[in-house]
Amino acid sequence: MVVVKLTSSTPSTRTQRVMANILQCRQLMDNSSKNHPRNLIPELCQKLYYANGSENGWLCGGRGGISIKYNDYIFVTPSGVQMERLKPDDIFILNSEGEEFIVPSPEKKLIKSQSTTIFISAFNERNAEAVIHVLSVGAVELCMVNPGNEVKITYSKTIKGIFNEQTRQFYKKNEEIIIPIIENAKYEKDLVGTFKMALKNYPSTSAVLVRNHGIYVWGCDWKLAKKQLECYENLFQDEISKRINKFN
Repeated sequence: MVVVKLTSSTPSTRTQRVMANILQCRQLMDNSSKNHPRNLIPELCQKLYYANGSENGWLCGGRGGISIKYNDYIFVTPSGVQMERLKPDDIFILNSEGEEFIVPSPEKKLIKSQSTTIFISAFNERNAEAVIHVLSVGAVELCMVNPGNEVKITYSKTIKGIFNEQTRQFYKKNEEIIIPIIENAKYEKDLVGTFKMALKNYPSTSAVLVRNHGIYVWGCDWKLAKKQLECYENLFQDEISKRINKFN
């Protein structure tokens, strides 16, 4: 069971509200397609939980999350759950203003992802359609060996899988990519300011690293967001190896 909430964007009269809710709910809850966000997000969460062929991969400990835009609504994972066991009815659905429209049953005692405000920032600032936030080892370790506020990587075949948001083209392997690093905060909602500043200062980037935490990656659809996440992780592992070998 799910709960529908009336929001400020809902039509004003009672008849209009009822009819609008019926239509919207049918569209948003119709998950007959495997690519509907209510089916797709749990599937992606399971795959990312078992990333690198083992449990406790990129979505371990109930942390991290995924958000996908669909028909001008925002589908977002709950917070602090076992991501590999996520179900379609666990997904929160927000309107374009970020207000809760369809939420899980109260008996489940779920709250939406702590990263929701960051997801919405990526949607609004970069016209993204999907955002993935994971706690990858590569992202954390690279920040540990890189004390600055950005990471520069070049000459890697995997770079060709990264999209340059300023030129609107994929990078060539001999080009340099720059990924901003922002400092972690007690609560993820407190990262919004520095996250938006990173987007402004690095118009080419499709990802932001959070020191001692993880990475946010986005794209024009979930396929590109996932593809780039995998490419970034490979880039990070290669870069860490290069830096370690340089000092050995």
